[in-house]
Amino acid sequence: MATAGKVIKCKAAVAWEPNKPLVIEEVEVAPPQANEIRFKVVATAVCHSDLYHLFESMPKDGFPAVLGHEAAGIVESVGPGVTEFQPGDKVIPIFLSQCKECRFCKSPKTNQSLVGAESRFTCKGKKVLQFAGTSTFSEYTVINQIAVAKIDPAAPLEKVCLIGCGICTGYGAAVNTAKVEPGSTCAVFGLGAVGLAAVMGCKAAGAKRIIAVDLNPDKAEKAKVLGATDFVNPKDHNKPIHEVLAGMTNGGVDYSVECVGNVEVMRSAFESCMPAWGVSVIVGWTELNDVAIRPTHLISGRTWKGSLFGGFKSKDGVTKMVKAYLDKKLQLDEFITHNMTLDQVNDAIELMKHRILD
Repeated sequence: MATAGKVIKCKAAVAWEPNKPLVIEEVEVAPPQANEIRFKVVATAVCHSDLYHLFESMPKDGFPAVLGHEAAGIVESVGPGVTEFQPGDKVIPIFLSQCKECRFCKSPKTNQSLVGAESRFTCKGKKVLQFAGTSTFSEYTVINQIAVAKIDPAAPLEKVCLIGCGICTGYGAAVNTAKVEPGSTCAVFGLGAVGLAAVMGCKAAGAKRIIAVDLNPDKAEKAKVLGATDFVNPKDHNKPIHEVLAGMTNGGVDYSVECVGNVEVMRSAFESCMPAWGVSVIVGWTELNDVAIRPTHLISGRTWKGSLFGGFKSKDGVTKMVKAYLDKKLQLDEFITHNMTLDQVNDAIELMKHRILD
């Protein structure tokens, strides 16, 4: 393309400081260096992790930055040493890399990797940080090839962008991390995109009963569309939610998945499991509080696990999940609530904030 090897000037939503609206700026996106690709972002979603960085964790050294990490696009140019991609390829960036060479990538026990990323953004003469190694709230971005998955050319980018974070995170937590078994009973706490994807994963794994738990009754119907058999609102009961679920399931669920990022909910999800064999998976992200549990709750037989990106080896998993969508084995359309432009990014953030708080 005519822009290959040149700096691209384009629009991006820059987070100059924490707890403030993003600002649409003209940024300079440098050409890709060795083992990097530059691609045009066609579609990007807003994820709670973006809001967490902006409004909750607010790291002192985390600004200015271009947020965004759940996206899909088309390769514009590639740097030296890139053989897997070429201009025109459809791709999904991933915040979790897969180099296939480090001890983490070679181990079947984890989906993590040791390799980081470097920002190619500047704005008003200042270096702008790259969020989660991706920074997709920009018309163009540069990413190391080990954090990008090439996908089927037939994939609709405005839909499969969700696979780059939320869908894999929730779905995989049920299928890969919890390893939900056919005929089992599950509970999913929190019905944002990740929680709804976890519901979908439990159904795909063959669970016979899936109890969706959320404070917002408006989420009940969508949860049932994706596979939930029951909906429970903790506000409708005068006793702890784990006691409610125990009463519904003759002692506790076989599997629970926490998708909120609240330590009290994590404990409730854990305690809702069957004491002798229940498995509870933490998916929701927080670094602000510690979580506590009584040792006897573990000693009796429960298992407590964490899940990052649903346990998927990132590049391999994303490619497979896109194929599953194209084969009509995975639902995505039901997760899309609004279609907005980059200029409306702050409106999108406000919508997500209200959905989380409701």
